[in-house]
Parts: sequence; C-alpha cells; structure tokens
Amino acid sequence: MTAERLETGDIAPAFTLKDQDSKDVSLADFAGENVIVYFYPAAMTPGCTTEACDFRDNLNSLKSAGYQVIGISKDAPAKNKEFQEHDGLNFPLLSDEDLTVHNAYGAYGEKSLYGKTVTGVLRSTFVVNPDGSIRLPLYNVKATGHVASLRKKLGIDA
Repeated sequence: MTAERLETGDIAPAFTLKDQDSKDVSLADFAGENVIVYFYPAAMTPGCTTEACDFRDNLNSLKSAGYQVIGISKDAPAKNKEFQEHDGLNFPLLSDEDLTVHNAYGAYGEKSLYGKTVTGVLRSTFVVNPDGSIRLPLYNVKATGHVASLRKKLGIDA
C-alpha cells in the first residue's frame, strides 16, 4: 500500500521534526521561502551519500536562487549527525522515525528493489513555494544526477 501522492498545488503537509542536533525544525520555519524537501532511505548508504553530497555541493547556488534544502529520513538524530559530520553536509537532516511525515508526503510505500516488491522509503523530492503549496512533486528520483535535473526543472543555471 502506498500513501496518497501529493500533486502540484497541494498544500505541503506541516511538520516539526528533530534535526541532527535534536533541535525542532518545522516547515513553518521556512514560511515565505522556497524549500526543497527531500526524503532519503538511509544515512551513510551509497545512494543517499551521493544525493546528499550533490545537494551539499550545489547548496550555495540553490540558496543564491532562493531555495533552502531539508533532508528527511527515518534515521535517528544521532545517525543523521554522524552522516552530516562524515560528509560535511551543510543543511538540516531531520528524523522521522515513525514515518508520519514520509506517509503524509507519499514518500513511503511499495517499490521495486532488485526485481522484488518491497515496502520502504521512496526517494522523493518536493519543492515547496513560499505560500506553502507544492510547486514540484518528484517521486522515485535517482540519486545520481538528481540535483542537476532538479536545477534544470527550476530554471537554475549551473
């Protein structure tokens, strides 16, 4: 069973989660800003490291274009802290251990893994407008090349 998917124009589900330092971070903290919220399956794994480092390496240009970045996983804050320190990640990594926010965004459900159907985190990215609406819902994205593809969709020059 897969949660309902969000569509362009939907209001982004509100959330408050613990970051890598166990501090509360809310989507409302970014009201009035463009926010890229991305869901990754597991800290310190190859695909998630590739994706996170890609966001890290592009963060200055994304911020210059008016975008904040937030990563969300089911990992505990301590694991996200380790991930952040290990790879020099420069944006908040939030913990959604009970998957409430994953489910609200449709970022958890059935997927195909090595030819088998499994239930897990769907690598997904959402661009949230300053008014809190979804500008761009992207499901089942690839870790490699995702940020370049996202920049293109958002019209951000390299």
